[in-house]
Amino acid sequence: MNTNRTHHFAVAVFLTMLTVQMVLAQKISHPLNPLSWQEYWTVLEVLESAGHLDSDTRFSMINLKGPDKKKVWNWEAETIIPRIAFATVHQAPKTYYAEVDLTANRLVQWKELTDVQPPFLTEEFYLLVDEVKKHPDFIAAMKKRGIDNFALIDCYIDVPAYFGTEEQGDRRIGHCFCEEGNGVRNTWSRQIEGLTTIVDLQKGEVIRVVDEGVIPMATVSGDYDAGSIEKVRPRANPIHTTQPLGPSFVTQDHVISWENWTFHVKPDHRVGMVLSTVTYKDQAKERPILYQGYLSEIFVPYMDPSFAWYHRTFLDGGEFSHGGLTKPLLPGLDAPMNAMYMDGLVCNDYGRPVHRANMIAIFERQTGDPAWRHYSPSIGSESRIKRELVVRSAAVIGNYDYLFDWIFQQDGSVTVKVGATGIVEAKVSAQDDALSTNKNTRLPGDAYGRFVDSNVVAVNHSHYFSFRLDLDVDGTNNHFQMDRLRQKMLPEPQPRRSIWVVEPLIAKEESQAKLNINLEKPALWRVLSTTQKNHVGYPTSYHVAPGKTASSLLSMDDYPRRRAGFINHHLWVTPYHAKELFAAGDFPTLSKPGMGLPTWTKKNRSLEGGDVVLWYTMGMHHVVRAEDWPVMPVMWHSFQLRPFDFFDRNPALDLPKVKH
Repeated sequence: MNTNRTHHFAVAVFLTMLTVQMVLAQKISHPLNPLSWQEYWTVLEVLESAGHLDSDTRFSMINLKGPDKKKVWNWEAETIIPRIAFATVHQAPKTYYAEVDLTANRLVQWKELTDVQPPFLTEEFYLLVDEVKKHPDFIAAMKKRGIDNFALIDCYIDVPAYFGTEEQGDRRIGHCFCEEGNGVRNTWSRQIEGLTTIVDLQKGEVIRVVDEGVIPMATVSGDYDAGSIEKVRPRANPIHTTQPLGPSFVTQDHVISWENWTFHVKPDHRVGMVLSTVTYKDQAKERPILYQGYLSEIFVPYMDPSFAWYHRTFLDGGEFSHGGLTKPLLPGLDAPMNAMYMDGLVCNDYGRPVHRANMIAIFERQTGDPAWRHYSPSIGSESRIKRELVVRSAAVIGNYDYLFDWIFQQDGSVTVKVGATGIVEAKVSAQDDALSTNKNTRLPGDAYGRFVDSNVVAVNHSHYFSFRLDLDVDGTNNHFQMDRLRQKMLPEPQPRRSIWVVEPLIAKEESQAKLNINLEKPALWRVLSTTQKNHVGYPTSYHVAPGKTASSLLSMDDYPRRRAGFINHHLWVTPYHAKELFAAGDFPTLSKPGMGLPTWTKKNRSLEGGDVVLWYTMGMHHVVRAEDWPVMPVMWHSFQLRPFDFFDRNPALDLPKVKH
């Protein structure tokens, strides 16, 4: 008998039992909770023990790997679901994917990633700036612009789009731009226009300098802070929202309970905020509606064909998640004073956890609108005041700020809103304004945008937001149905000539569920339960109700549209797959065309009677107006998840009558 092997086996058994006892002794947290401070360090310690961590190792992501969905739905506080963390690890020029079992403190997977580029690191945005400033072609281009001293010049590396050029190949390419912000805080109008330096971030070298011609610097100020406003309007009388008895919602371990709603919410490094296990209490029964909902990707293409601008077709969610997508909310300003805030952790380039305050705001509000009302001679006036629960996060991506609201209603609906604000991206023009001309070019200065200030043109662009909606309506046995509204002609002698009727169609496979909004061919998009019916015999369902949106105007063969293929349709439906999480794929940085939804749906998988996931695309085209400068008023777009035969009657009928 091998006594040494027996000894190691005994030690392993003891350590396993000790680990289990320690876990049981601790408070069992929700399996979807974000990584704790110690769990981040566990990832680093396990990688170090395995020989995969050194001083040159960098991380673009450390996050919780989603546990088994069925186990989460069936989870009870006494049970343990193993927690697995994953990491995207940079060891230039290679990239690795790692998985660490946090419960057992062991490395589960370590593999090299090929044919992809990981998200940019924070340090990469400034990594080669000193090399750029030393390059003779850059020095010569700056001298043509009358700049010999670079002490007051700020430069940064931007993420270009992939266009399949020989120069790009499989390299990690960045484009360097510079600005001269002397005396101003808002430097978006102080770009050194027409000068782009292409760099190879892995080799650490300057590839070439592209000079499109000298354009004089703009001299206007776009500052918008309080000290820069000459005259501020008188302060309005105060409006106070108070809850002297405290909020009506309860928070416990990232789980929110409000009215009849219960759901889990957490900050997330990549997508900002994730809502999970959304249920509604109907009588005494907790009914599942949504397993997970979150923003899966953002696509922002600009409409200027010059060299410095044509590549600006950003996949913001995947490309700019360095340091976390969500930024702190300002109490009393970004959310009302009665809001409760949720802090979180993100990892920096070295994988260390970084605390970030106020990542999510949760608050109740009454807008003064009724939940429902009616007047009749026999009953008189009946009306109920509407209250809603808002779950808000904010993302800051370069010049743009986005607000994301998930608004829970007392009638079983959830409204999802996106508010766009911040600073519109602008270029400097040699032309003064819309009335003057530029003799040095055949095109007017506002050919691809609009003047918002002297010599400043805000470039036309679009925004697209893809939301992943894993609806589980009364469970995971669902299918997707389109209720098409069709004209029906009526025969003589009927006085009416036409009406419309509803023609339902169940999508059997993915190709039947790639849909676009057509006002001339209206349809309702619904996820139906295959096992539950309401009291009059209809399948219970939830309806995805689009709001104001837009379709892409880019040609189908345009590289940006091929890379962001999710914009081809307002709605996609796929069968549930634990690894299909982001509409443009896991790694959209310098990505090749077709990743994400276009590739997955080529399989044309069955959608009948199983677990389906909806991907809703919200779009907006932005022709910038003067009122959007120097900082843009918040512009809101939304869609809604509405119960459709899910309840037997209006679920807000039981709201208490309040007298004022």
